This record gives sequence, C-alpha cells and structure tokens, in this order.
Amino acid sequence: MSNDDSPMSLTLMPSTERLERDMSALLLVEAGQLSGKLSDPIRTAIGDMVRSMNCYYSNLIEGHDTLPRDIDRALKSDYSADPKKRDLQLEAKAHIEVQTMIDHGEMDKLGLGEDFVCAIHREFCSRLPPELLYVEDPVTKEKLPIIPGEYRQHEVTVGRHIPVSPGAIPGFMQHFSKGYDPVRIRFESAVFAAAAAHHRLVWIHPFLDGNGRVARLYSHAFLRRARVGCDIWSVSRGLARTVNKYRDALARADWPPQGMSDGRGTLSESGLIEFCNYFVRVCLDQVRFMGTLLDPGRLMERMQLFVQVEGVKGTLDKRVLPVLTHALTVGGVQKADAAGLMGVQERQARRLLEPLIRRGFLSDGGSKFAPWRLSFPISESDTLFPRLFAPTEVADATPAVPHVEVWGSALDAADAEDRLSHDDGPSP
Repeated sequence: MSNDDSPMSLTLMPSTERLERDMSALLLVEAGQLSGKLSDPIRTAIGDMVRSMNCYYSNLIEGHDTLPRDIDRALKSDYSADPKKRDLQLEAKAHIEVQTMIDHGEMDKLGLGEDFVCAIHREFCSRLPPELLYVEDPVTKEKLPIIPGEYRQHEVTVGRHIPVSPGAIPGFMQHFSKGYDPVRIRFESAVFAAAAAHHRLVWIHPFLDGNGRVARLYSHAFLRRARVGCDIWSVSRGLARTVNKYRDALARADWPPQGMSDGRGTLSESGLIEFCNYFVRVCLDQVRFMGTLLDPGRLMERMQLFVQVEGVKGTLDKRVLPVLTHALTVGGVQKADAAGLMGVQERQARRLLEPLIRRGFLSDGGSKFAPWRLSFPISESDTLFPRLFAPTEVADATPAVPHVEVWGSALDAADAEDRLSHDDGPSP
C-alpha cells in the first residue's frame, strides 16, 4: 500500500481495548506527585539540569555522544577547538534553548499542530552551524540544504521505511494537526495521544533531517501541556536507555495491517498499540526513577555525604554544609545569613563558599542583592544524582547512598578518566 494514500487513511489514535490504561492511570498520579515534591527554586535548578540531560540522551539516540562536561561548557560558550566537537556542542546548546522555550511556555500559543512542529524545527535548526545544515543524497552525493522550519522537497528513505512524498506532506500534517488538537483529546487519553503522535510524526518524516529530535521535543511539549510531563523528568532518557526497543517499536508500528482485524488504515493498529504501551511504560519508569532520585530525605543524605567526601579530598570545607542544606530545604540562603550558618565572619564565609560558586553549585544570578541558590552542574551530577547519566540498555537501580570510601574511590577514578578523555584545555 502506498504511503501517499489519502491522509485520512492514517489512523491517529488506536482503539482503547488493548491499551494499558492501568499503567496510564498510574503515570497520571505519580507524575502529579513528582511535580509537587520540590520548592520552586530547587525545581528550577533541577529543571535546568534535566534539560541538559534530555539533550544528552536525545543526542545518544542520534548517534552523537556529546559528554555532559562538553554540554556544560557549551552553555557557558566555552567551545572546543576541535571543529566537530564544537559543532556538537552548538547542537546541544540549540536543543537546550528550544526546550527551555517549551518549558517556559513561550511556544504554547502555537497549539500542538503543524505550526508548532515547524516552529520546533525552525528554532532548533536556526541555531545550528552551517556544517550541520545539509544532508548528502546517498545516490547522487549531492549536498541537500536543510531549511529551518520548511518541509522537505526530496524523496527520502529511512532504513526500510519510505516516508510520504514531499507533495503529500502538507495534507498529512494538516490531518495530524486536527487529530491531535488538544480540545479533541480527553485527559485520560493524553499520554497515549502523545505516544501515537510521536510515531506518526516520525513516520510522516516531514523534514529533510532532525525529525527524531523534533518528535522527542514535541512529545515533551505534548506531555507538559497535558499536565503529565514537566521540566524535572524526561522521556528521552528512557527512550535512549532502551534504544533498541525504541527503534524496534517504531519499526513495528510502521507495518501495514497484519490481517483484516488489524485496523482499517494504512498502518497496523496492533503495531501502534504496542508502541503506545511501550512509550507509557517508559514514561512511568522515568517518573519513578526521578521520584526516587529527588526524594528530599535521600537527596539530603547525598548532599551531606558529598560534602564529607569533598572535605576528605580537601576540595571543600565541611562548614559549608549548613548553607547547602538550608538552600536545599527552603530554596535559598540570604548572603547575610551564610556566615552565621557556618559560624564564621562574613569575609571568611565568602572564601569558604568560593569553591561551590566556582564549580557552579551556588549562584546569585549575577546580583549582589540576590540570595545564594543551588544549581546543579551536569558535569558534577554523579555526585548528587547517581545514574542520571548512565549507560544505555542497563536497568536502573534505586539510587542509593554509597559508602564514603566507595564513593571517594569512584570520584577519584572518574576524575582520572575525565582528565584522560579531554585534551582540549582545562574544564571551567
């Protein structure tokens, strides 16, 4: 069957009988509980870190292994001298900036249809260096330009999948826009709609390049608008860590109907159901992982152990702990109170806090009158958020507080490995 059949032949939502609705209900409840765990300032800091994490995992899916330290540098406009690594840093920064726009509601007025999809692509690609704005035709070797926000004008093949022809894209995207209009989707079906839209957008493949990344940003936005997703968890982490299952599920949903009872449209309904159930399970898994990671009591324990370990290493004075724990509890520390919390004079307080400021754990946003607030640089995330950046296809264990000697050894080993793997200058 041709992929250029009438757009109306593309079913956008599967029948509900075989959807894992109990799993969806759990996701709605647990995502809501996660959202209320943190004070606003701490949630903002966690959100900044999770956007970088989302970028890291989305890059992994695309085959771009940009290290957390390099992402951190890119956010400070500290780019590598290596042109390829610099381009990947710029790509990572572009991804984070676009997700920031989404998380701050700057694109909400565009709805969830093709205007929004094109805006994601336009905002992302317009931030890329010229070297990343073309693809090579595999047959003619011609360099084809990627136009930010514009539908492709060339036939493409993605593995075994042949997406719709360029002339058919506008019709399919109009159908997509109507089918996923939020006013037509009930709250309890929103997570399945986000999953289905993810596959259908990848299947249509409207752009010459960047479709997978756009689809994952779109899914993040869809879940956020449905009040299921938020800025402190990311479905991209789960998709990347089960990347083989992710690709298999996408490919299975590309199949034509497997018999008369497998839907009446262009594609297999059972394949779409399998993808939707997989997607919702991944979402729930990530919500639960972040819920454990962000449990206030456990986070406080890891904060205390972090200071203890750094004190043993001589990189922090243990007297800074009350400032960190106070900031974690109430969201910030007034500068005038910091000295009292540490039991030192004001001048000495600044000296003791300087390593935290330099490493990015404390920030006043550049204002001498603002309080100290916590921030979480992703280059040091392993210390407070174990397994946040973890190998793919490895099951998540419940984040635990390791023994001091074990953690100290691990930190020393990580420091040594990092020095060996970076030869383009000292880290900030």
